[in-house]
Amino acid sequence: MEKKTTNEALAESFKKLVLTQPIEKITIKEITDNAGVIRPTFYNHFQDKYELLEWIIREELIEPIIPLVNGGFIKESLILIFTNVENEKEFYMHAARLEGQNSFASIVQKLIEERLKEYIISKCGEDGHFRKWMTPDMLAEYYARSIRFITVKWILTDMIIPPSELAALCETVFESNLDEIIGQMK
Repeated sequence: MEKKTTNEALAESFKKLVLTQPIEKITIKEITDNAGVIRPTFYNHFQDKYELLEWIIREELIEPIIPLVNGGFIKESLILIFTNVENEKEFYMHAARLEGQNSFASIVQKLIEERLKEYIISKCGEDGHFRKWMTPDMLAEYYARSIRFITVKWILTDMIIPPSELAALCETVFESNLDEIIGQMK
């Protein structure tokens, strides 16, 4: 098998297993047996099941948005992320429950933060600062934490609003000050 095909087979196997049991209880043997490969093959591609989960999130949610982010289409990027989550609703609802050191939320934040940092640096350079203190790293972390929070809450509340509405909500929150938002909540 070609490397990409092996990764996809392992990811598909893992995603099926996640629907039947908590991620913490899934073994590498179960993943490889279900994928039709031997156990050492897994370790040729991934360090552990959490790295596999990160690969899935990167491939399904982050990589598809890179051209949109690079073009400055942030709202459209969010719509695509949320739509891709919704398309795999059952998997992401189970994955979002993963907590701890390798939590779903921390993986999502890390990957979004990496992409946002690249975008911010492309716009202002490595040495860009906002009011002498806010660096590209800090700004990327701030927005990544916000997007992570909104995404995970949305998933765990059964994705009750459509992706486009959630993206519009994010856009409003990011572009408004706190008093404006509070005024709209009355």
